[in-house]
Amino acid sequence: MLPLSTDIRFGDEQAMLLETAVAFCRDKSPVAAVRRQLDTEHGFDRALWDELVGLGWTGIAVPDPYGGSGLTLAEVATIVEPMGRHLLATPYVSTQLFTQALLAGGDEAAKTAWLPRVCQGAIGTVALHEPHGDWDLAHIDTRAQRDGDTLVLQGDKTLVGDAAVADVLLVSCTLDGAPALALVPAAHLPAERRRRETVIDETRRVYALHLDGQRVPAAGLIHGAAAHAALRAVRDTALLLASAEAAGGIAAALDTIVDYLNLRTTFGRKIGSYQSLKHPCAEILMGLERTRSHVAHAATLMGTGADAEVALRMAKTEAGDDYVFAGDRAVQFHGGFGFTFECDAQLHLRRALWLQHCHGDAAHHRRRLADLLLG
Repeated sequence: MLPLSTDIRFGDEQAMLLETAVAFCRDKSPVAAVRRQLDTEHGFDRALWDELVGLGWTGIAVPDPYGGSGLTLAEVATIVEPMGRHLLATPYVSTQLFTQALLAGGDEAAKTAWLPRVCQGAIGTVALHEPHGDWDLAHIDTRAQRDGDTLVLQGDKTLVGDAAVADVLLVSCTLDGAPALALVPAAHLPAERRRRETVIDETRRVYALHLDGQRVPAAGLIHGAAAHAALRAVRDTALLLASAEAAGGIAAALDTIVDYLNLRTTFGRKIGSYQSLKHPCAEILMGLERTRSHVAHAATLMGTGADAEVALRMAKTEAGDDYVFAGDRAVQFHGGFGFTFECDAQLHLRRALWLQHCHGDAAHHRRRLADLLLG
């Protein structure tokens, strides 16, 4: 049985980042701007991305020698929560997953080649999930075979975030039966290999990759213990940032509900005065506080380099379920209008349903928590 920690820390850097991120996301991502991006090809505003890069956010968790700020994922999670609250659509999370994988498993040449470019605005992503697999990243059907200084890939990937705009991808595969990751510059992956997938959250852009016969450079191969470390880093980063994003979404869904309950009047009374509507709002608020506590605890452990798997799985379980409940109540409380796409509550319910299942739903993580906590 693993020893449990309850440590939560929130430093000055996080406080300053949070203040900046709240103002930035509020000003740059009003719901009207979010809706404008729904019908665009890549789902985000490149000028807005450049502003975000100018703030240094892409290099927050990149060490100083590679041009970053030398902070940790705790600071990254701090700014992802306001992004989730305002449904800010950028390739930020995809790039952070790539960055952490490269830091954990990449060799010095790969880090030197790509991390400074990420700090300057290059977009990275990871292609890890299999069409017939589960959320266990160790389940890899894609195979690689060496052919001189190239790798020949066989297989398909699904749910690859922002693949159409990525400058570089990390693709999981097996080499000689063992897990590996291939570092693939976008120039080596033709556009016809990438097919956009339709998912419930229309603020997202995810793609399927068809890799049969695709040749990629072998120079950036990550294998052996480094591959396991990189996959673990992606898993942990994905759980933390999805949970932080959901925490912001819960707060936004609650704001949407409260605004409407204080606006709508029936029989001469604001509908927010009815207990049947007050009580679910109190439940949402309690869920928000639980989620924020779990996220802060997991971020603290990751920021100190401690084993955070239990905390991360708890955070993801709590955040996913609480956000779906908040999104569902937001739709229901708006009555018939809530079931139309014009209602902003729809955006949060769709985001909540996506985040609930992305990187494993509550049942998936509870099964693993049972093994970790009960042996």
